Amino acid sequence: MVYLDNNSTTMVDASVVSEMTRFLGEVYGNPSSLHDFGQTSQNEISRARHEIALRLGCQSDEIIFTSSGSEGNNLCIKGFAFANKHKGNHIITTKIEHPSILETCMYLSKSGFEVTYLDVDSEGFVSTEALSDAIRKDTILVSIGHVNSEIGTVQDLKALLLGRNNNVAFHSDCVQSFLKTDFNVNDYDVDMASFSGHKFHAPKGIGFVYKKRSIKLEAQIHGGMQEAGVRSGTENVPYIVALAQAIKLYTDEDVLKMKSLQEYLISSLEELNGVIINGPRDLQKRVCTNINIANQSFEGEFILRQLSKKGVFVSTGSACSSKHTKISPVLQAIKCNARFIQGNVRIGISKYTSKDCIDTFLDELKLLFNGEKGLRPL
Repeated sequence: MVYLDNNSTTMVDASVVSEMTRFLGEVYGNPSSLHDFGQTSQNEISRARHEIALRLGCQSDEIIFTSSGSEGNNLCIKGFAFANKHKGNHIITTKIEHPSILETCMYLSKSGFEVTYLDVDSEGFVSTEALSDAIRKDTILVSIGHVNSEIGTVQDLKALLLGRNNNVAFHSDCVQSFLKTDFNVNDYDVDMASFSGHKFHAPKGIGFVYKKRSIKLEAQIHGGMQEAGVRSGTENVPYIVALAQAIKLYTDEDVLKMKSLQEYLISSLEELNGVIINGPRDLQKRVCTNINIANQSFEGEFILRQLSKKGVFVSTGSACSSKHTKISPVLQAIKCNARFIQGNVRIGISKYTSKDCIDTFLDELKLLFNGEKGLRPL
């Protein structure tokens, strides 16, 4: 099997599974229970929260555990909007955000809020000037993702943060960027950020939010006082511990390895006739896990299915939206050539991807593009 869909999800580290299993079968007390067995679980949550905060460069009480990046985005955007609606009702985001942000903003637009969707350039970058021009007296929140999940664009958050008014809160979806870029809250003065464990070899179903102490959020899940009253529900201790373990295992060497594989893969893809690379050409401005290509001969979904038959697994865009749309809003926003837009494939590498995996993928793709028997054109 050649798995190259790591922007959708990653395999769980073996040591992460081992750590998680211990808290499923041995240390299973409810962290809200006052007895020693329950407090053992509570202490493990506190330890994990502290370790994550150290990696992120914040305080432990600024970390809120969630079930996913999508929940985190909803909590930050809706929670902030409803808690601060007395200050204004205007929100700014971009046209290339993850569906969990775009659909949350659509929901808010039906609840008395006004949303401005910023354009991006041909590589997916937001203009600092456009952001500054869009801010109004009633603007309360800006939400711009650090890394685009489909084309890998790494936004210049430092520049964008300079383009906002100090009275406007800034949220960033960091699901695709955490551990793969130099993001930390000391260098990037965001007010809120969302993260998801299964993008860096923790299990699905666990994530976290960074929230400055000064930021007020309205809870979106009610029924208890867990997570400082912002996110009710018995904490998922095994997955929280697993999340911290996965973060601890991610190294700078892993990032360098992925950058090297990415450079090799992109240079090889550029040699194929009829293939274009979507997103930044400067790899310093592209996350190390992402390559997005398009062609004018075959539909992306058809390429995906043909490769899948050979045990090579890629995707055609955001896993959260690819089942529901044929045309990528991200590719439309960057004005991808109409002849190529349906032939888009996303390749995602991880720290476990090998050069042999890349070579196998390239061999199978070349066979497909060279007219292997039975292929159906776009």
